[in-house]
Amino acid sequence: MTAQMIAQEYVQAWTGGDAEKALSFVADDVVCEAPTGRIEGIEGYRRFLAPFVGRLTRGEVLDVLARDSRAVTVYSIDLPFVQNVHGTEYLTVTDGKISHVISVFDMAPMLKAQG
Repeated sequence: MTAQMIAQEYVQAWTGGDAEKALSFVADDVVCEAPTGRIEGIEGYRRFLAPFVGRLTRGEVLDVLARDSRAVTVYSIDLPFVQNVHGTEYLTVTDGKISHVISVFDMAPMLKAQG
């Protein structure tokens, strides 16, 4: 599978509410850089991703762009307390698995909703 295909399957899985399917595309030694900090390893990433996915009330994949071993996903999500949050993930694929994730999402709507 290409980086494009892996990224597409991964983002469709988690925006569709299936964290375990999304995690099946992620390497055991994944490193994730997120607004909440650095996460290392599949279990740490599971603790980050699964609760977030479990709270989604809507997920929409806006685009997936790729070149060689890198891909970018762009999405829009709704959570119970905030709607239309946009985000992106910059993914590196190594040996058929996502090995590095840079997760960037708009924290402003979340902070405003909690404010």
